[in-house]
Amino acid sequence: MRPASVDPQTTARGEAFGLWMQAPNPMVTFFKTLDVTPLIRYGRRHGYKFNMLLCWCIGKAAGGMGEFYLLPVGQELLRYDTIAVNTIVKNKNGEVSSCDVPFSEDLRQFSADYLRLTEQTAQGCENHDLPDSMVIGTSAIVDTDIDGAVGMYSGLFNNPFLIWGRYRRGLLRATLPLSFQFHHTQMDGAHAGRFLQQLQETIRGIKKGAWNVHDPHC
Repeated sequence: MRPASVDPQTTARGEAFGLWMQAPNPMVTFFKTLDVTPLIRYGRRHGYKFNMLLCWCIGKAAGGMGEFYLLPVGQELLRYDTIAVNTIVKNKNGEVSSCDVPFSEDLRQFSADYLRLTEQTAQGCENHDLPDSMVIGTSAIVDTDIDGAVGMYSGLFNNPFLIWGRYRRGLLRATLPLSFQFHHTQMDGAHAGRFLQQLQETIRGIKKGAWNVHDPHC
């Protein structure tokens, strides 16, 4: 279903819409270090890719927050019914392409879609876009260690965006610094902080299969 334009004043983001839609740079970036040890162990045990698992956890954490279903686009505030997680794919020409993966609560389904769509994107060298979903952007820069990144605001894309590099191994735990950029019209800092905390809790919950009710391995 295509997103619907809504009157901002009928939503909880009405005041923010008035304050931030005309701001020169309405984007805010948070940095957080996550404990990703459960993802690494779970992925090895069940044959899942780390990046796919993290993208699923991002969709899971965002899906429970109403702010992620509203997004300023142009001069409108749009309400979406579904969420997708975007990942950047290295295509067969050695360049990068963009791939939107629809979020599913079913981890097996999300993994199957992720593998199918990223391979399709890599071979076809064409972006796979889901314009009817509110897309959370991600970029994994796995060739290096980074603490995070502040994205350039072009005024064209207001979608939330997460960036990370390689995870860091410690004696007992593995950690992953990342950055989360969001449009202030879509959410406030408190919402962003709650999302990042929920993301960490989702990652921790995966080690016992707490979120994977459809996974036969659990």
